[in-house]
Amino acid sequence: MLQKKQFSIEVAGKTLTIETSALAEQANAAVIAKYGETVVLATAVMTHKEANTDYLPLKVDYEEKFYAAGKIIGSRYVRREGRSSEEAILAGRLVDRTIRPLFNDRIRHEIQVVVTVLQIDEENDPEFVGLLGASTALLISDIPWKGPVAGVRVAQVGSEFRINPDNSYIAANPPAFDAFVSGSKDRINMLELGGLDAEEKDIVHGFELAQKEINALAEFQEKIRKEIGKEKAAVATAEPDEALKAAVAEFLKDKLDAAFFRPLKAEQSSAIGALKTELFLHLRETREDKGTAVDWKAADFLYEDAINNIVHREILANERRSDGRKLDELRALDGEVKLFSRTHGSALFVRGNTQALAVTTLAAPGAEQLIETMETNGKRRFMLHYNFPPFSVGEVGTFRGPGRREIGHGNLARKSLERLIPTKEEFPYTIRVVSEIMSSNGSSSMATVCASALSLMDAGVPLKKPAAGIAMGLMMKDVNEYKVLTDIQGPEDHHGDMDCKVAGTADGVTGMQMDVKVDGLTIEILEKTMAQARKARLEILEVINRVLPKHREELSPFVPKIRTLIIPTDKIGAVIGPGGKVINGLIEKYGLAGIDIDEDGGVFISGMDLEKVDAAVAEIKGITREFKVGEVVEGSIIKIIEVGAIVDLGGGKDGMIHISELKNGFVKTVDEVVKVGDFVRAKIIRVSDDGRIGLSLKQMQ
Repeated sequence: MLQKKQFSIEVAGKTLTIETSALAEQANAAVIAKYGETVVLATAVMTHKEANTDYLPLKVDYEEKFYAAGKIIGSRYVRREGRSSEEAILAGRLVDRTIRPLFNDRIRHEIQVVVTVLQIDEENDPEFVGLLGASTALLISDIPWKGPVAGVRVAQVGSEFRINPDNSYIAANPPAFDAFVSGSKDRINMLELGGLDAEEKDIVHGFELAQKEINALAEFQEKIRKEIGKEKAAVATAEPDEALKAAVAEFLKDKLDAAFFRPLKAEQSSAIGALKTELFLHLRETREDKGTAVDWKAADFLYEDAINNIVHREILANERRSDGRKLDELRALDGEVKLFSRTHGSALFVRGNTQALAVTTLAAPGAEQLIETMETNGKRRFMLHYNFPPFSVGEVGTFRGPGRREIGHGNLARKSLERLIPTKEEFPYTIRVVSEIMSSNGSSSMATVCASALSLMDAGVPLKKPAAGIAMGLMMKDVNEYKVLTDIQGPEDHHGDMDCKVAGTADGVTGMQMDVKVDGLTIEILEKTMAQARKARLEILEVINRVLPKHREELSPFVPKIRTLIIPTDKIGAVIGPGGKVINGLIEKYGLAGIDIDEDGGVFISGMDLEKVDAAVAEIKGITREFKVGEVVEGSIIKIIEVGAIVDLGGGKDGMIHISELKNGFVKTVDEVVKVGDFVRAKIIRVSDDGRIGLSLKQMQ
C-alpha cells in the first residue's frame, strides 16, 4: 500500500481532502483532491533543460475520463477518449488562466500541469477540485511559482448567495448569476459568470463572499506546504544583458512616443514595425558588425517591454491613450442588419477597427446538438460559434478547427445570450449563430455579443431584450495606483494588466469573464470596473436599438415552417410505428424536414411547404385521436361487407356501421343504403378495449 498523507478542510458544508502519496512519483509533485465523491489527480512537471523559446512554455491539460462517470462513450468503432470536448477545454482554460499570472514569464523551462478526473459525482463540478489540486501540486513542488490560488463557485438565487451549490439545486432554481471566481489571498485574478440581469452590486457581493473562501483555501494550502513542500529550484530566467538594455533604451528614448501614439491602428502598426526595423539595423551596425553578438530574442523582448512601459506611464501619469480617447470613451460604433437575402438573419457590428459579422440559422428541433461528455448527456438548442480568421489581423495563416481561444470566446458570447433566448415552447426552433471576425483590434468576443443579438433579432428570434458587451482594461502600478480603461484596443489588451469583458442588457449583467497579467485585483478595482462597464454598455445598447429596436415579426421565407401539438404520451408509439414506419412514411408522404417528438408528448412538424405541414398535423391528430361513445364523426365509406360498411375516420382509423345501424327498419343489403365513396356522418355507439369502433347512422336520424 502507498503511504499517504491527508489534509482536510470544510468548504460549503462538505469536506475537501488533499492527499499525497507515491502515486505519480516521477512528477515534480502530485496530489489527489477529493470533494464529495468527485476525485481528481493533479500533477506538475518541469523539464531540466531550457526550451528554445522566447515565452514561458507552460501547458495546462484537463483530462476527462469517461470511466470517471461510469460511461463507455465515443464513436461506435472507437470506444475511448479522443479530442477533448469543449467542456474539457474550457475547464483547462479556467485552471490555466488562474495559475499562469503567478509564474515568472521569463522562465524558459517547459512546465506542464495535468488535471485528470478520476471520479465524478452529479452534484460537484470537478473544476473547483481540479484547480485546488493543481495549485497544491505546484505549491509543494520545487517549481518556482507565486501561489497558492483557489477558486469557488458562487451563485445568487433570489436574495440568497451560495458557495459551491449542488448542481441539482441550480437546475431547480435558476440563479440571477452563477460564477466561478478564483485568485490568491485578498486578490481575484480570474472569473467566469453567466446570469440574467444580475445587478452589479449583487455580483460584487458574491465576489466578496468568494474571496473569503479563497483566503481560507490559500491558508489551508500554506499549511500543507510548510509540512511537506519542497524547496523551490533555482531556475535561470531570460534576462537581457545590461549593455543591450542600455543600447535599446538610448535608441528608443526620442522615437517611441511618436511611433506609438497614432489614432489609426494601421498607422500605428506600420510606425511601430518600421521603428523596430530601425532598432535592429542600429544594433547590427553598432554592435554585431563590431564583433559584439546580439541576442535578437532579447532585443525583441526589450522592444516590447519599452512599449509596455510607455503605455503604462502615459495612462497612469497623463490619462493618455494611443488614439487620444478619454479613459471611459468608446470608439466609433456602427451596425447593419439584413446583409444577405437568403440567410435567416445577419448583422455586422463595428467598434473602431473591430468588426464582427454574425449570421443566424433557424432549423427544426431535430437539429439540436447532442452533448455527451463525462459530465453531461443532453441537447443544446442554442449554439454560438466564433471564428477568428488570420486576415482579421492582417496575417497569413491556416484554417483548422477551432482552437482554445475560439472555443472560449464562443462560449462567453453564448453564455451572455442564452438566457435571453425564448423557450422551446415559445419559439420551437433550433438556433445557431456564427460570428466571423472580419477585423480585430480588441474585444472581438464582445463585438460578437452585439452582432449576435442584432442577427438573432433580424432572424425573428424574440429575444427577451437586446444585449451588448464591452471589454474593460487596466493599467496598474499597484492596488492604490491604477486606471480603468473602457473599450480597450489591441495594444492596451496586449500590454495592459486586465481584460475584463462584461455583457448584459439595460437591466443587468448576463455574462462576464476576466483575466489578469498581475497577481490579482481587489474588490474595489472590480467594483469600479463594473460601474464603468455599465455606462459603456448602455451607450452601445442605444446604437443597437437604433439599428434594430426589436425582433422582426415575420421569419425569412427560407426558414422551415413548424407546427406544434401535444399528444398523449401513450400515443407516441402509434405515431412512430413499428421500426419508425409511420413517422418516416409521413415525412416522405408530405416532403417534411422532420417530425420531432419529445418524451412529454410535444410534437414538432417542420417543412418548407406550410400546407403539407398542416396536412401532416391533421393526419397525426387523426392517429392520436381518442374516440368516445356519443361522439359524432364523419368519413367516407371505403368498403362494403355482408354485415355492414367500413368508414375511414382518418389517421389510419376506421369504424364499422353494422347493417342493423344503417337505418330504421329492415335492411336487406348494405348497398341499399350506402355505397363505397359515400361521405357519411355517424355517431359512435361502441369503442372496444382493442380499439374497434362501432358506428350508427340510424341514431343520427
